[in-house]
Amino acid sequence: MSISALDSRVFRNLFGTQEIRAVFSDAAYVRRMIKVEAALARAQSAVGVIPTEAGEAITTSLTSAEMDFDRLARESEIVGYPVLPLVRQLVEQVPAEMAKYIHWGATTQDIQDNAAMLQMRDGLQIVQRQLSELCLTLRSLAEKYRDTPMAGRTHLQHALPCTFGYKCAVYLSSILRHSERLQEIHKRCMLVQFGGAAGTLASLGSDGKGLLVREQLARELGLANPSITWHVARDNIAEIVNFLALVGGSLGKIAYDLILMSSTELSEVSEPFVPHRGASSTMPQKRNPISSEVILAASKLLRANASLVLDAMVADFERASGPWHLEWVAVPEAFVLAVGALHQTNFAMSGLVVSTDSMMRNLCSTRGLIVGEAVMMGLAPFLGRQQAHDLVYEACKESIETDRALFDVLSRRRDVTEHVAKDRLKELCSPVNYLGASQVMVDDVLRFGPLR
Repeated sequence: MSISALDSRVFRNLFGTQEIRAVFSDAAYVRRMIKVEAALARAQSAVGVIPTEAGEAITTSLTSAEMDFDRLARESEIVGYPVLPLVRQLVEQVPAEMAKYIHWGATTQDIQDNAAMLQMRDGLQIVQRQLSELCLTLRSLAEKYRDTPMAGRTHLQHALPCTFGYKCAVYLSSILRHSERLQEIHKRCMLVQFGGAAGTLASLGSDGKGLLVREQLARELGLANPSITWHVARDNIAEIVNFLALVGGSLGKIAYDLILMSSTELSEVSEPFVPHRGASSTMPQKRNPISSEVILAASKLLRANASLVLDAMVADFERASGPWHLEWVAVPEAFVLAVGALHQTNFAMSGLVVSTDSMMRNLCSTRGLIVGEAVMMGLAPFLGRQQAHDLVYEACKESIETDRALFDVLSRRRDVTEHVAKDRLKELCSPVNYLGASQVMVDDVLRFGPLR
């Protein structure tokens, strides 16, 4: 039985993918805890903390270990954590002479944190793949529509012309930065955890063996070896989840643009056509932007989970009395939401239907008002910027009130034509002539922004 849209049989494929859910499933988490226990035994064997043969013997036995999940759930409810119940079952499946070395010198959080790290590492690989796919799509769109003029909008109103390629290159620039952030996260945040009861590794003595075990455990698990125990310094977990929220913010911006641009009045883009996708139960004509709506919701949920892991950072003394539990909820949800949003964005953008005719029609719909700034800057050398602004403001007002093109209004004003010839004025009033450096910036993003 499911109570969450993320694993609901009805809604789950809107908000996630089977691939990312599998990474954060109960079975996957338990497998990783078992993997950590085996790796710890091998690490301790390698540095002489437990008998040399114990590591491989325990690993061999744990490879085929079977778990009674009902028992694990019952005992976890009593204990409050799953590791002690897990170890009890593992000990029963390992020869007695070796079973006593399972979980040697470790504490519950060591095992759970490392299992979570392994999950997050696998999850980030999926995120990276989805980001790379989105980068390729956005690069293609930016290049294809580099010179396609459209109305740039501020406060939901026409501002200045730009190109659709410019808009896509802006999206791309943020995704490229996320890819760079992800590389930094792998170096800075993917840390092994091994500290024992209070993080001091006292259970393994004061001769440095504990530090050697931690270093070897890092090698076994493919994680970085920190300089000190981090189990109450949760900034790395918070950074990872807040990174996912940043990705969600960028995807939410894209989705919000698509929703607005696909409105009937604009009709500049639409999501890929799939029969009955976005259909209404009562209005046969509807093709709602379903992917964009889901992405927008996911981006909000990601920000909510980001705040939870920030709260989890405020831990008391050498073992948190509760904030850690927030991560158990926030981390899996954040990864499912982020990958789900990326999946939906890749679907929407890879098959995006672009209406260049609608873009041009909307650009010209205000009959030159969108390039009021261009006219102002053309007159400014003769009149001064402020006087030119006031003149064009009055002309725009007249254009709106009389329903005449801006050029027609301006061309009848002597204080304009005595400074600017009509041919030049016509050029200034043409939106396609006022694209600024938008196309050059598209080229710069495409030239200097490849994935590393």
